[in-house]
Amino acid sequence: MVKHKICILGGTGFVGRRLTMRLAQAQHDIVILTRQRERRRDLLVLPTVRLIEGDVHGTGFLQSQLEGKDTVINLIGILNENGRDGRGFTRVHAELPQKIAQTCRQAGVKRLLHMSALQASAQAPSFYLRTKAEGEDAVHRAAGADLHVSSFRPAVIFGPGDSFLNRFAALLRIAPGVFPLACADARFQPVYVEDVVQAIVESIDNHQTFGKRYDLCGPEIYLLREIVSYVASLIEKRVCIVGLNDSLSYLQAMIMEFMPGKPFSLDNYRSLKVDSVCDQGFPAIFNVNPTSMETIAPDYLKRGS
Repeated sequence: MVKHKICILGGTGFVGRRLTMRLAQAQHDIVILTRQRERRRDLLVLPTVRLIEGDVHGTGFLQSQLEGKDTVINLIGILNENGRDGRGFTRVHAELPQKIAQTCRQAGVKRLLHMSALQASAQAPSFYLRTKAEGEDAVHRAAGADLHVSSFRPAVIFGPGDSFLNRFAALLRIAPGVFPLACADARFQPVYVEDVVQAIVESIDNHQTFGKRYDLCGPEIYLLREIVSYVASLIEKRVCIVGLNDSLSYLQAMIMEFMPGKPFSLDNYRSLKVDSVCDQGFPAIFNVNPTSMETIAPDYLKRGS
């Protein structure tokens, strides 16, 4: 395998940490850009990994860090913004990817891999999905003979340390016996984090992936109520899950987006209006047999991680 000089944005996050470890095992030279270097010292034990502290929104800093790299991987994303008008989503999901792509071309980077989201679309009902689509389109528009772009559109991602199954587990543990669930009939096709990582790694040197956009899903489709019920069974929590109608789901989102940590927001509610499922199976080009939730989730949910 060719040894690459790789810069990862979002490399300290849930997907990023696992991707970094996989790439480090292959002895690639990796730079991770982060706002808080000292909080991610666990990655510094990897011999080919460096953490550089700085603001990726600053063009000068970004340019200086992309110089001399041949591959850039952008994993940066947010599930909620501080405000409610979409500007936070636009800054992170639309403006930043455009800036990254432009800077890649200026710095002579040849390969850009970008994390989007399943069902990202200009017509989507939520700021999250619309801005993800803007960023995805921006990086592909920047592609050319001197910059090869691939993007990945995963469904909700699960695995140890996730913010999906673990969040429901935490909420269920404090539930008084009844668990009111918004958008209970929304459909999901959760994908395992290591399968997503495999797709990204396999794409780096594969010319057949240049210019492509890949939907990434797991093997099974579930209703949200089925997922929450499954989590409750794993953590041995006896609870009555009550699916809320649309009006009450909206009301719950209005209330919970003002709670600490914003566990559920109006924008999340709007995203749930679109089923997070794939039209086809996991792309064959990646040689992945997608991993089921039942294979992985019991181990880490029972441990509480």
